[in-house]
Amino acid sequence: MSSYSPYWMFQKNEWAKLRANVPMTLSPIQIENVKGINEKLDIEEVSNVYLPLSRLLNLYTKASHELHSVTDRFMGQKTKQVPFIIGVAGSVAVGKSTISRIMRELLSEWDEHPSVDILTTDGFLFPNEVLEEKGIMNRKGFPESYDIKKLIDVLADLKSGRPDVEAPVYSHLTYNILPDEVQVLDQPDIVIVEGVNVLQTPKTRGADPGTYVSDFFDFSIYVDANEDDLLKWYTERFMKLRDTAFQDERSYFHNYSGLSNDEAIAMAEDIWRRINLRNLHENIQPTRNRADLILHKDRDHLIDSIMLRKA
Repeated sequence: MSSYSPYWMFQKNEWAKLRANVPMTLSPIQIENVKGINEKLDIEEVSNVYLPLSRLLNLYTKASHELHSVTDRFMGQKTKQVPFIIGVAGSVAVGKSTISRIMRELLSEWDEHPSVDILTTDGFLFPNEVLEEKGIMNRKGFPESYDIKKLIDVLADLKSGRPDVEAPVYSHLTYNILPDEVQVLDQPDIVIVEGVNVLQTPKTRGADPGTYVSDFFDFSIYVDANEDDLLKWYTERFMKLRDTAFQDERSYFHNYSGLSNDEAIAMAEDIWRRINLRNLHENIQPTRNRADLILHKDRDHLIDSIMLRKA
């Protein structure tokens, strides 16, 4: 039986050597500002994991732009640079947003692509009113709760080099789309598309629209962790939010702000098992091996191994 793997596998100390001579340009304050709730992220972790990754992505970005120029010359067209698009997928509570933010900070330090934007798929969730009308409010975050067509349209506009592409904005406070706000992406050099659903294929979405989100990716990352650790992190985040954001009367989850510790833990575990774990098993985890890079986290929210696709 063949033992072939499509990935090169690295332990953190092996991966760290691939940083080469790339200097650390971020300060501890910058790193602290992008860190998520209850996550561990420091200079050492950034140097050992994310700085080598930024070097790799810089090389990929330059190669992609060179290939695009070759194609334009062949077609007799004037070269127009379009953004290099990176997809970041993984479970709820795994730390996708923090990784996206730290990569934005690092990638924007390279001279070749100073303009880096993050596009989150939360903005492409159907408004709560639509989810309630469809009877799927309890499946928010599942594939059918997203306006995939709108997301594909935005990605197509970005890859066409269009200026001032508008994307909807989501509020985690109100747990809904903000009807009067948009994110404007004006021909960025790199776009990081972050969300649980970004690597799903027509098969995992249940219907084939002809084009799907990952068609637009130049590189994709899956952030992985053990399920027990994900539950622990989700519960810790829920407890933290109970004492902070949920206290705001405008919060969709304000009614959770008065829960006792035991009640809050029980509620978090119930939501995790009914919704997030089911979504992970059915829709998110099956896309893991479609990624170009898999980052695995240990129980302390630190990367312990890296898998890079060979070709």
